[in-house]
Amino acid sequence: MPVPKRKRTKKGSAPDERNFEVISGTSHEHHFVNRELSWLQFNLRVLTQAADSFLPLMERLRFLGIFDSNLDEFFMKRVGGLKRQVSASVGTLSADGLSPRQQLSSIRHALEPLLKEQERIFVEELRPALQREKIELVSWNHLNQEELVFAEHYFEHKVFPLLTPLSVDSGHPFPFISNLSLSLGFSLAHPDYIDPLFARVKVDSHLPQWIKLPLRGADSTARFLNTGELITRQAAALFPGMKILSCMPFRVTRNIDLDVDDEDAEDLMDAIEEELKARRAGQVVRLEHGPNPDPWIRQFLIDELDLEQTDVFESRGLLDYSALAPILELDLPKLKFPHWTPSIPPALPEDVNIFQAIRSHDILVHHPYESFTASVERFIRDATHDPKVVSIKMTIYRVGQVTPLMPYLIRAAEEGKEVVCLVELKARFDEKHNIYWAQALEKAGVHVVYGIPGLKTHAKAILIVRQDPDELRAYAHCGTGNYNARTSNLYTDFGIFTAKPEFTREFMHFFNYLSGRSLKEDYKKLLIAPITMERSLLSLIERETSHASMGLPARIIAKMNSLEDRHLIEKLYEASKAGVAIDLLVRGACCLRPGVPGLSENIRVVSVVGRLLEHSRAFYFRNGTPDAVDGEFYISSADWMGRNMHRRVELAIPIEDRPLKEKIWHVFSVMLDDHRQAWEMQSDGFYIRRSFTPGKSTLGTHETLMGQRSDAA
Repeated sequence: MPVPKRKRTKKGSAPDERNFEVISGTSHEHHFVNRELSWLQFNLRVLTQAADSFLPLMERLRFLGIFDSNLDEFFMKRVGGLKRQVSASVGTLSADGLSPRQQLSSIRHALEPLLKEQERIFVEELRPALQREKIELVSWNHLNQEELVFAEHYFEHKVFPLLTPLSVDSGHPFPFISNLSLSLGFSLAHPDYIDPLFARVKVDSHLPQWIKLPLRGADSTARFLNTGELITRQAAALFPGMKILSCMPFRVTRNIDLDVDDEDAEDLMDAIEEELKARRAGQVVRLEHGPNPDPWIRQFLIDELDLEQTDVFESRGLLDYSALAPILELDLPKLKFPHWTPSIPPALPEDVNIFQAIRSHDILVHHPYESFTASVERFIRDATHDPKVVSIKMTIYRVGQVTPLMPYLIRAAEEGKEVVCLVELKARFDEKHNIYWAQALEKAGVHVVYGIPGLKTHAKAILIVRQDPDELRAYAHCGTGNYNARTSNLYTDFGIFTAKPEFTREFMHFFNYLSGRSLKEDYKKLLIAPITMERSLLSLIERETSHASMGLPARIIAKMNSLEDRHLIEKLYEASKAGVAIDLLVRGACCLRPGVPGLSENIRVVSVVGRLLEHSRAFYFRNGTPDAVDGEFYISSADWMGRNMHRRVELAIPIEDRPLKEKIWHVFSVMLDDHRQAWEMQSDGFYIRRSFTPGKSTLGTHETLMGQRSDAA
């Protein structure tokens, strides 16, 4: 992989590019891009997938929903946090010099064109395209007599019993509006009152937001009616004797923050369960409503929810694009990505004992190109059933509600094996699942620990001890992604299996650190946050800087989800100024400014967005080697962010065997050479989608690697 030439990409380089220059992530006075605005740039790249006519129609619709759900989480976490800072009069400035209130204003300004583009894509492109495929999202006025009868019957028997109108008057306080729920606000005229009355009807979460209507005939594919419109049309049944003046669909987003001081909590699980109960009542940070709103209802909600006008967003499309699941579930393979099945890792054939395979040499797997089921899940499954295995230790961050792994651990404990499981209860949005599994594991006799007070355990590690014929031997797995069977098919992640004593011994110390408060700091192989990781990474960058200054080969490639840590960014700037060629594969937010003369002209930032979510973290340092692939490689659970370096327990492990290094190098090469899914960040914080270039593959990273894995299988 040659060192790339450093030059600015010209604007207008891609045929489907749209320039949203309001998302300026930086001021030229600062070395840093604003994290929140950079993240919005990432979500714009997701949105652009929905506008990409090269993608199958259903996948474009799916990306529209992903953009929406990403934005929901952004408001719950990031906007909510900024609003708390404003309320508390916190004056701390962001890395680019903005106050919390200025950041909120910039976010609003940046969001408006994105939301308009989202609406345009749906209204002008996707909805007509669906109709051409005879998939219709119809309004009440376009129902035929048979469909009207069906809809009225559906309302009476499946919808009406789940509805609870809540009015507001002197005897009825304003109701609690749950987070992200679809609501209908009604303005009602009472025969005995002059002023209008407000009533809210929640669309029950058990109801689909789109109801599939009976087929019209052989030529019809599917017709759907919106549940909110059905309720609106049948609202007279909810308010007998009242006159319905108007109706406005709306949705609120609440701040969600789990802030548990677990050092002072006698029972962490109880404390988190209490936080989860309180979470539903978090501050409202956003109000969304449909087009042409009733001004009275709109202002009534603003007043009751204690909002500002800048917290309100109008949509002429849908309020929740992620609710299009019934349409996405239609059996129409021609409108979706071709089905693809992960391959069995060549180093782990089914007829070979997995421990024997790992003992012979380290094994690197790359999900989802290589099967999670045939590697990580098999590792746990075989350990559970193997009578020679005496203990299993594992970390759990986001294992999911439905998982094959936890039942295996329970079975292993019931069979008398020593099983230790570190369950991170503070994994945001997964607390309920993790509490459930923690309780189930404890009931089965698993030793469940909750990590180190004040730190989230984000590391992904498994340690299995087995009585082999020659000795008691440990086997370890270290990965970049969660032990989650569902996301393992959607997220790209690396994982390594090893039985090398110099590694497994340190994994033993690492688990003792988590469960027994070990204070060991002299790790030789593993990089562990918050103990050694940031210091080690800074040292590795400094070494490349020194090599470049001496005229030795110097290069850095770092792949991650987000880059925000100021110390690491400043070190990268120093390395760039010394002549180190630096490629950063950063999928999401990036606070570093590439291509700035005298600062970062040797740094390139590339983001790959496509069918799979780029989740793996891998780092490379050439270390003066004549052959680039002989440099140092690491895979890690950690992004280069302050929280990962200082407030989380993270792992990075070196990759030492040449074939495994070549595997990661190939992935780097494919991504850096991508002219289909890749975007390049400019020094002003904008991203430009790469153009199709003659001689370059028209396939993106994901299709390329899928094809190569299929050919290898």
